[in-house]
Amino acid sequence: MKRLHWQLYLGLSLVTISAFLYFIHYEIFQDAHHIFIFLIGDIAFVPIEVLFVTLIIHRLLSEREKRAVMKKLNMVIGAFFSEMGIKLLQYFSHFDRTFDKIRENLVVTNTWSEKEFFDTGKGVKSFDCRMDSQNGNLAELRNFLVEKRDFLLRLLENPNLLEHESFTELLWAVSHLTEELIARADVSTLSNADYAHLSGDIKRAYLALIFEWLEYMRHLKDDYPYLFSFAVRMNPFDPNATPEIK
Repeated sequence: MKRLHWQLYLGLSLVTISAFLYFIHYEIFQDAHHIFIFLIGDIAFVPIEVLFVTLIIHRLLSEREKRAVMKKLNMVIGAFFSEMGIKLLQYFSHFDRTFDKIRENLVVTNTWSEKEFFDTGKGVKSFDCRMDSQNGNLAELRNFLVEKRDFLLRLLENPNLLEHESFTELLWAVSHLTEELIARADVSTLSNADYAHLSGDIKRAYLALIFEWLEYMRHLKDDYPYLFSFAVRMNPFDPNATPEIK
């Protein structure tokens, strides 16, 4: 309310100053016709000025600011994949009974086009992956997530991540899986229903992680070719991946 009062007083003050200056103009030149010609001309230009400033300049500035924010967010996303994302993909893949089939679609190469990234990312949610929480080392996954829990919480505390909804959803999915695993004292002696529930939690995080990994790889290919080259050589879905250049 105080902010509104301040703006109201400022507006009234500006209108008063404008009226006072017009009054001085009239007292000096005694020409109301001339005053109204320029007054109406200025008012007629206001809609065009609003159009130009609001819809064009403001949009350009917003797009520029959004690109700057996304560039910073991609640095955070890069830190996530370096710290835990790639390793997490490797852990999750052990629970995927259809991994060999899915892997064929995710061997990213230097020749991938924008369309290939887009089409593969679009089809991620329809991947026919069958996750089985008893197929991999659940205890090892639990220990890894506990180890990275503080790092994950620091990412969730980053307010800029609200600009990146899909990555935030990934962090929540991984965080939820972490809490589910921590809540169980012994993940080696669970009921079949419990294992099925954890399989669903792993699948949710797994598909979200694949999608964000593809988006991150596309970003690297467009903006940082040297980082993209290393990421391709470290591709967790490529059985022949090696950091060494042959």
